[in-house]
Parts: sequence; structure tokens; C-alpha cells
Amino acid sequence: MDNPLSSDTLRGRTGESRVAHWFLLDANRWLLAGVLSAVTFVAFVGLGTVSLPLRSAMESGSPVDTAFQALIAALLTGITLIVSINQLVLSQELGRLGDQQAWMDEAMEYRHSVEELFDRVGPPDPSHFLQALVRTSSDRAEALQEAVADNDDDVLRRRTDRLVENVCRNSEEIIAQLETSTFGEFGVLRSGLNYNYSWKIYAVRRLRDEHEDSLADDELAAFDDLSDILILFGPALEHFKSLYFQWELVHLTRSILYAGLPGVIAATATVLYLDAESVPGATLGVDNLVWIVSTSATLALVPFFLLAAYVLRIATISKRTGSLGPFILRRAERTEAIDWDE
Repeated sequence: MDNPLSSDTLRGRTGESRVAHWFLLDANRWLLAGVLSAVTFVAFVGLGTVSLPLRSAMESGSPVDTAFQALIAALLTGITLIVSINQLVLSQELGRLGDQQAWMDEAMEYRHSVEELFDRVGPPDPSHFLQALVRTSSDRAEALQEAVADNDDDVLRRRTDRLVENVCRNSEEIIAQLETSTFGEFGVLRSGLNYNYSWKIYAVRRLRDEHEDSLADDELAAFDDLSDILILFGPALEHFKSLYFQWELVHLTRSILYAGLPGVIAATATVLYLDAESVPGATLGVDNLVWIVSTSATLALVPFFLLAAYVLRIATISKRTGSLGPFILRRAERTEAIDWDE
């Protein structure tokens, strides 16, 4: 879990509660769907206990049949739609040889640009690649601090110290998080989002611009070196975010299919075989008919809870990463270190 005291992490920048952050982003999507299902099941049992007795309602009409027929139609339609979306996502992986070659050339060109700053071949694993970018930015921030250490401008040195402290502290947090992250899980992307690179680009450029007259050539070069590595972090994060979204949509489709089959079977069996006389008695003071109907209805709704859980995370990530580069769309992203004091 993010350190709530760090204003550079995603949670620290938004200021939302730990529960809200867990609900929207950190929670395992199956676990979240399970929580929603449990709440729904309890609500169904409670309503079935305190409202008009279900058994009497079924004897005088067919509310259960009507409800479950609608659920069956919604399930079949929803599963078909989700599978179609999955096919659309997978179709993006298909293309002509020339398109694949262009994609490969662009990827290699980017890697060559990064490796010139690494002075070595970059790691192939996304988590280690981001680690290398963040670690290099920390090293270059420290090099910048050393470069301006003898500068006569006291304000420049004080602002640079504050900037470097922020970059290094945030880098240590991200490197530690990436140590235990594996691509395909949300951990890698979460760690990347916790690195507030947009602010860092802005801060470096602003500091360089405001004190350019007092900077020597080697100091200007140190600023440019730090800015270059921060700029290269953005495309890498956006690329991994796009790949993660594709993985999430594939996982969503598979999850919907896994949960949809039991839901359809439960709903269909309820329509075909359940009547008021087939389930006599009560358990824990609740009519057994209420237990059966509540269980079937909850199973039928699990695919929709899974859809809500996955879409919540994807939508939250998209909203909070709507800009690539040195743009800060929300005031919450503008940490105190931007408006440094004289």
C-alpha cells in the first residue's frame, strides 16, 4: 500500500481515503466482485425476510420466473458483447508484415534512445525497465545537485536540493515497489503511476529557465540530462499502460465466461424447476425458498459485478492518466514542491 505521507504517489496526490483507493484500484477484481456478491446476497435474504413473503407471491403470480428470464437474456447478451469486445482488442494484434515491421522499428528506436542514457542494454522485463529508468533519473538528479553545489546562486542551490530530494525519495519508493511486481498484475502499472514524472519535467524545466543566466555549460548539461530521462519515462509508462489494458480486457472476458456459465445454469434451473411447493421448510428462521432464490439471483449477477470491478479500475486509471508529458490536468497533481519559496 502506498505511503499516505508521500505526496508524489498516486494516492498521495489525489488525497483519497485508503478504502476508496483499495476499492477503485488495489483490490483483486475477483475479491471485489465477491464482496459485492456477498452484500447483494445478504440484501436479497434480508428483503425476502422482511418484505411480502416470497412463497405467497409465487403462489399468486410468477415474479421469480419473470425476473430470471430477464436475467438469462441479460447474461447471454452481456457475455456475447464482452466476447465481441475481446475479439476487437485481439484484432489489434493482427496486421500486415509492414505494420509489424514499423511497430518493431519504433520500439527499437525508443530502446536505443533509452540505452544511450543507460550506457548499456536495457532490461527486457517491464518492471526492471521502469526500475532502470527511475534509478537513472535518481542518479542524474544527484549529479545535478553536485554540478550546482559550487554555484554562487543560493536560491538555485536551495531549489535544486529540494527538487533532488523529491526525485530521489520518490525514486526509492518506486524501485522498492517494482521489486515485487510482475507485469500482467496491476502492481507494475501502479508503481509507474506513483512516479509523478509530469511534475518533475515541469520542475526541472522551470528551474533551468529561471536560473539560466547563472548556470555554466556543465550545469545546463546536467539539467538537460535529467530532463531527457524523465521525458523518456512517459512513453514507456503509456506503452505499458496500453498493454495492461489489453491484458485486463482479456482477463475480463475470461472471467465473464467463467462466472457466466454458472449464472446461466442457476437462472435457467430456477425458471424450469423451482416452484413454491418444491422447497419446503425454513433455515435460521428464513424460508428456504428465499435462500434458494437469493443464491440463484446472486450467481446470475456475478458476471455484472466482475464487469463493474474491472471497468472501475480501467476507468479510474484512464481518468488519472489522461495526459502524456509535462501537463498537469488536476490541481491535486501539483505538489507543494512546484511553488517553492524564495
